[in-house]
Amino acid sequence: MNTPTVLKRILDTKLVEIQQRSAKQALAEIKAQALDRDASELRGFYKAMRNKVDQRQAAVIAEIKKASPSKGVLREHFEPEAIAESYEQGGAACLSVLTDRDYFQGHEDYLLAARSACSLPVIRKDFLIDAYQIYEARLLNADCVLLIVSALSDMQLQDLAGLSHELGMDVLVEVHDGEELTSALKLSTPLIGINNRNLHTFGVSLQTTFDLLPRIPADRLLVTESGILSKQDVQSMREHEVHAFLVGEAFMRAPEPGEALAELFEGR
Repeated sequence: MNTPTVLKRILDTKLVEIQQRSAKQALAEIKAQALDRDASELRGFYKAMRNKVDQRQAAVIAEIKKASPSKGVLREHFEPEAIAESYEQGGAACLSVLTDRDYFQGHEDYLLAARSACSLPVIRKDFLIDAYQIYEARLLNADCVLLIVSALSDMQLQDLAGLSHELGMDVLVEVHDGEELTSALKLSTPLIGINNRNLHTFGVSLQTTFDLLPRIPADRLLVTESGILSKQDVQSMREHEVHAFLVGEAFMRAPEPGEALAELFEGR
């Protein structure tokens, strides 16, 4: 597996993080707590996305992200609750909340705060490589988790996706090229994310989505990720029958993120 350098560094950090957390709270304990949770608490991430698309509306996963490794701090005045409320008013279908601390200045508390402030389903956006993190996500009441194909073997993908579904959570599996898409399509999840950002170079090209689009089966819901910055970008995607989007950076820099969302997807 040709794991990008920056991603490899993040994954090495994650291994240490998981070891530290499991030393404080054993896997058996967190597993028992997660299995004891009522699945009816979850809000149905895929269902919310599907409903928007079926109504011919743009299904937007609006991201709550304080910083990124490539751009630094995106939003100094960072209040997850207020951002979540703003996104809901702006028409978002779902939320994405970064919980990675070391590289994105995220936190689990941000997910809890954002989810409690609105009625939208939420995906835990992190680098998930171990069952421990999946059980954590369930205890956070995450409605969905992200699995990044370039970070996982096919066996890991199958195991973590299966566990997520057993716990009642949806799975968004993220790919960047044809080889990764082949791996993703082996999973039963209907949510396929195409990341337009090359994790080797951090360059962004919307052509990545267009190139992989013909290989997406009709029973999967394609989410285009990264690089959606203008109304023209949205229009171009929708003309290609891409109706689901994950957008963060463009909104995080706006004074009112929900208003920026409504403006970007106005009439679309």
